[in-house]
Amino acid sequence: MTLSIVAVVLGLAVLVWSADRFVEGAAAVARHLGMAPLVIGMVIIGFGTSAPEMVVSALASMQGNPALALGNAYGSNITNIALVLGITALLAPIAVKSVVIRREMPVLIAITLLSAVFLLDYQITRLEAVLLLVVFLGYMGWSVWIGSKSSDDSLAAEYTQEIDSHPLPMKPAIIWLIVGLLLLIVSSRALVWGAVNIAVSLGVSDLVIGLTVVAIGTSLPELASAIAATRKNEHDLALGNVIGSNMFNTLAVVGIAGAIEPVSLEPLVLSRDWVAMAILTLLLMVFGIRKARQGRINRVHGVIFICLYLLYTLYLLKTGFIAPQ
Repeated sequence: MTLSIVAVVLGLAVLVWSADRFVEGAAAVARHLGMAPLVIGMVIIGFGTSAPEMVVSALASMQGNPALALGNAYGSNITNIALVLGITALLAPIAVKSVVIRREMPVLIAITLLSAVFLLDYQITRLEAVLLLVVFLGYMGWSVWIGSKSSDDSLAAEYTQEIDSHPLPMKPAIIWLIVGLLLLIVSSRALVWGAVNIAVSLGVSDLVIGLTVVAIGTSLPELASAIAATRKNEHDLALGNVIGSNMFNTLAVVGIAGAIEPVSLEPLVLSRDWVAMAILTLLLMVFGIRKARQGRINRVHGVIFICLYLLYTLYLLKTGFIAPQ
């Protein structure tokens, strides 16, 4: 048990650090190759901030724990909105100026609703996983198109400022990209091993471990980047990273996990976890898009998000902590 806890703690620490190095290296390489800053932000950085969830979920499925993979994906979405944006909004209200983000919010709602269709029979088959990956590729193509057409958007300016503030020559960028990826894989293996052992020792389900400990851990890069961006007054970047990460989690993370190993679900995944994710996503759009004036996620909204997260966690412990015998 002690060794498992150490594996989880060290795995999470290395995971967060390596994800940051991976994102920094990938963004610098893309910049050297001449990619537009908005494309780098929406695609490269979006992929990088979701890399922990992708690697952890893929390894969990390969090792026969697909429920942990699904819990990681949906738990990370819940954590990203309720905890990451909640804490960030408490520190400083998040102004929503970007037209791109206003376009992406309804798309995230649509993707969330689509995921419910696949959950109705309480399983994610390989065919459904492939369909999620096809939709993900379509979203990537749309992101590249939007990124190439919206160079004057406020989000593009913030990505430019952020990327240019961390200049890296090509060779160090490639090294960080490779080192970050390798450490992501190693730390993810340690994290999955420790998390599964803890679940077995405590008699809890892989799903609950994925929704809580693993989800919070893999969302730490989003929390760090959101707080840093808000302190620099880069509000659209903070929000854009969370929205992009949630799209990657819902489509790519679940898709990859299901393609490796079909996932059989507990009924509570739909009635409890998906409902929580959907409510938070809808609230994010309501708070972020205003017809009369600029959208703004203020401190009151931050308190609402955090309170909802606490309520969800309490309900999770009440309904799903003890694994069925």
